[in-house]
Amino acid sequence: MEKITENVWKFEADCNVYLLKLKKNILVDTGNNAERTKLLEDLGKVIRPEEINCIILTHMHYDHAGNCESFSNAEIYAGEEEIKAFKDDSHGAVLDTKTEKSLIKKKINPAKDMCGLEVIHTPGHTAGSICLFYEKERILFSGDTLFDRGIGRTDLPTSKEDMMQATLEKIKKIKYKILCPGHDY
Repeated sequence: MEKITENVWKFEADCNVYLLKLKKNILVDTGNNAERTKLLEDLGKVIRPEEINCIILTHMHYDHAGNCESFSNAEIYAGEEEIKAFKDDSHGAVLDTKTEKSLIKKKINPAKDMCGLEVIHTPGHTAGSICLFYEKERILFSGDTLFDRGIGRTDLPTSKEDMMQATLEKIKKIKYKILCPGHDY
């Protein structure tokens, strides 16, 4: 666990999971099912799972979308194209069976700007990938679109390799101070 700012924490769960304590208690991604115990233990040092109001998935791969069922009071949001791809072919969304079954039972809402977070559509890693910009702190939550030392893969079933360059150009224009990527590589 790492405190990024007064209201933002980072947790490791096969991907980086971020907690934002704003008007709502928000999780950006929920990590891999295999890391559930560790995530809940670490998160419990800051907040109880039932206090999470909102989950925003940067994309719906198994290492980012597992554990949603651990947050029973949270509404779940994802990019509109990501939801469509999942509904059309959940196997193509690169999910493990447990995550897929859990998400099928959930209502997943199209991501929208909320609580000072701007939703930025960033197709490339997946068709419906999104980044989130927290303007007040100038933090960019980039999922698997942009890392400290590279970019996300574009050779997966729902990737849009032809759109990644335009997405990276869009991100370059954002005046962020802190990059919070989906992985530390």
